[in-house]
Amino acid sequence: MEEAEPETLEGFLAWAAELGISDSLHNFQSQKPRICLGNSLVVSFFPDAGGRGLGAARDLRKGELILRVPKSALLTRDSLLKDGILSSAANGHRCLSPTQIMTVCLLYEMGKGKNSFWYPYLKHLPRSYEILATFSEFEKQALQVDDAVWTTEKAISKAETEWKQATLLMQELKLKPRLLSLRAWIWASATISSRTLHIPWDEVGCLCPVGDLFNYAAPGGESKDIENVENLMHSSSLQDDSLSSGHSTDSLLVERYDAQLQRLTDGGYDDDIGAYCFYARNNYKKGEQVLLSYGTYTNLELLEHYGFLLNKNPNDKVFIPLEPSMYSCNSWPKESMYIHQDGQPSFALLSALRLWTTPQSQRRSIGHLAYSGSQLSVENEISVLKWISQNCRVILNTLPTTVEGDSLLLFTIDEIQNAGNPMELRKLLCQLESEACAFLEANSLQKEENGGELVLSRKTKRSIERWKLAVEWRLRYKKILVDCISYCSETINYLSSQNFSTVRTK
Repeated sequence: MEEAEPETLEGFLAWAAELGISDSLHNFQSQKPRICLGNSLVVSFFPDAGGRGLGAARDLRKGELILRVPKSALLTRDSLLKDGILSSAANGHRCLSPTQIMTVCLLYEMGKGKNSFWYPYLKHLPRSYEILATFSEFEKQALQVDDAVWTTEKAISKAETEWKQATLLMQELKLKPRLLSLRAWIWASATISSRTLHIPWDEVGCLCPVGDLFNYAAPGGESKDIENVENLMHSSSLQDDSLSSGHSTDSLLVERYDAQLQRLTDGGYDDDIGAYCFYARNNYKKGEQVLLSYGTYTNLELLEHYGFLLNKNPNDKVFIPLEPSMYSCNSWPKESMYIHQDGQPSFALLSALRLWTTPQSQRRSIGHLAYSGSQLSVENEISVLKWISQNCRVILNTLPTTVEGDSLLLFTIDEIQNAGNPMELRKLLCQLESEACAFLEANSLQKEENGGELVLSRKTKRSIERWKLAVEWRLRYKKILVDCISYCSETINYLSSQNFSTVRTK
């Protein structure tokens, strides 16, 4: 996200304070807080960690209530549909999904410009997103992996279909031509996809002024023990019972302050208080960036919905192709059989393959051992690990570039983005080969023979950023496979040495 101009940001925060948005415990108890931020949080710029975000204005304690946004300050479908013209028109298009209606509502509100009540907030929204639906053909193919390419195609197709379905409603509302475009539709739907927060009364969620300035932190990857328990119980999630009390608002605030130490989430709408409340998910020192977990996502899902990825994402995973018989010989769901971000096979994948490599006549008698996570034998375990390692190699060999090649390409892309002058940029572009040439052609940047000044347009810069995201994603994908091969090799060597020692002892 781009950094806002100080004076514009100051006006936005003053507007937010008027709505009752505050980071001060004292302000929580008053109708109109004096300031919005400054007690617990401050807007800062973190160039290497998400750009503009919220930093700690003081030392914060884990579980501490740090921001409160009243219900009246949440931008929802209900609040936007208070406009009579918009509401009347939307009622005639009940075939559209709630998300499509919210997208139209957002574009309609944008069309009001300074006449919109939400203008101070809307003008602070990013003007572009790099989600998968914005990827060009070149950028899509740069992902290389079939599943990622297919996911991108699906995202692009979905955006185009939903836009066409909603076009008639937008025309009835007489939106300006620029707001009727597919580009505007993708922007609005990306805003909803990447910035809405969950509220219990609307499946679409809400846009939360100030609250959506928090940058993302992945939930600490579930431990292998938790994964094992969840798989064994075939349980998809844990439910967090809501708190209930008949106390006053002030006592509820104090009560929830202590209760947050045991909460599984770091923010949510509190109906008793009538506000969206955010809590510190960790202890933070003054000046550190305060992060918010939006949920558990792989890097591909982060790209699809938010337009970014994480260098170290504990929730990332890689699926390797399995034969139909591998699925049929066990009861694990397909989505549980994968390779973890650190290269280790998942509990379910190991369990399934241990059964699969066992003669069919013996599976019933040793099934309980496989499902409990036990190794069936040294020979069985080595066979499983060799199979996984071999299939990781097969996947890597089918991809057109290597880990080393992708790393070098990323270095070059960084140099292009940081090129100080047209001459330096031309020199870098002239050195590019293969995939980079396809990028130049896709963006009409073929090496000019006339030697004229070469300057990257804003559109081309965005294309470079998406290309970079694609290369970063596939590089992390390949590193997981490489790490898995290393893990399998090390484990095989260990098991072989232990087995050899046992034989010699006997």
